[in-house]
Amino acid sequence: MFERFTEDARMAVIEAQIVARESGSVEIAPPHLLAGLLKADVPLLAELGVSTEDVTAELERTRRRGGVSDTDAEALTEFGIDVEQIVERVEQTYGAGALAGRLGKARRGHIPFTAQSKKTLELSLKEAVRLGDKHLGQEHILLALAQQRGTDDVLARRGADYITLRRTVQQRKSA
Repeated sequence: MFERFTEDARMAVIEAQIVARESGSVEIAPPHLLAGLLKADVPLLAELGVSTEDVTAELERTRRRGGVSDTDAEALTEFGIDVEQIVERVEQTYGAGALAGRLGKARRGHIPFTAQSKKTLELSLKEAVRLGDKHLGQEHILLALAQQRGTDDVLARRGADYITLRRTVQQRKSA
């Protein structure tokens, strides 16, 4: 499958592996793929005015909170639950980054993909086929991430939901 990837898309997957390893994860999850894309620079997001620094910061906040996204934190606030206060208390007791801690032994070499990441890459390929492309590029991975729980809301909150991304990709192709 990776033989159809453009150089930029391959670099994004390599960066995702690096992000996963540096964060202590034993698997590459969709947020790692999104972070890898951001490190590899995504012109499509820049075209939509999406700040990669802002997305990166949200991904880091979500990791620090043990996977609780900004959207989830806002929903919990409606029930009187202050996620940031909980994180601070846990970190006071167990140290900085306690909820984002290592999920297993640090691995050397290959880090496997989660089932959801595999699904993301399969969706990427389907997006490329639907668009009539012979290659799989960053834009296809981004379209797939816009359909995955955990990364979809991060993108949508910044105006880069699936429909907007798909329309922009199609417009680029016809230009």
